[in-house]
Amino acid sequence: MNARLNYFANPAAGKALKHFMAFGREMKALPLPDATQELVALRVSQINGCAACLDMHTKEAVAAGESAVRMNLVVAWREATVFTDAERAALAVAEQGTRTADAGTGVDDDTWAYAAKFYDEDQLTALVMLVSFLNAVNRLNIITQQPAGDYQPGQFH
Repeated sequence: MNARLNYFANPAAGKALKHFMAFGREMKALPLPDATQELVALRVSQINGCAACLDMHTKEAVAAGESAVRMNLVVAWREATVFTDAERAALAVAEQGTRTADAGTGVDDDTWAYAAKFYDEDQLTALVMLVSFLNAVNRLNIITQQPAGDYQPGQFH
């Protein structure tokens, strides 16, 4: 499968993409646990059906030591016993922040209050920025049909 656009070969895309890539690198430094970031990235990408992002974040999670069980169960996190309450709160925010067309309201007050029990304001800010960023990148990849399978951990760092 070939992508509709090669972002790295297109000068116009390259100018904008370098800022996306820099933002993605900065996200890793925000005060949200790495495991939580990768779980959220997987869930948002699952919801959106972004194969390229699923490829990337699955491999990054493995490289960071995440278990196959947790990665496989993130799609059914509500029923799985392998996630902490804090991770569940982050995944709930990620889902509601991604499914805005379904809910129409974004993240509801109860979900936000639950997340605030586990994360301080800086971490909540990081979570919101991560979910927003992932949704944007998912759309860039989905619209242009970016293929999955060839990503190498650390490729964009």
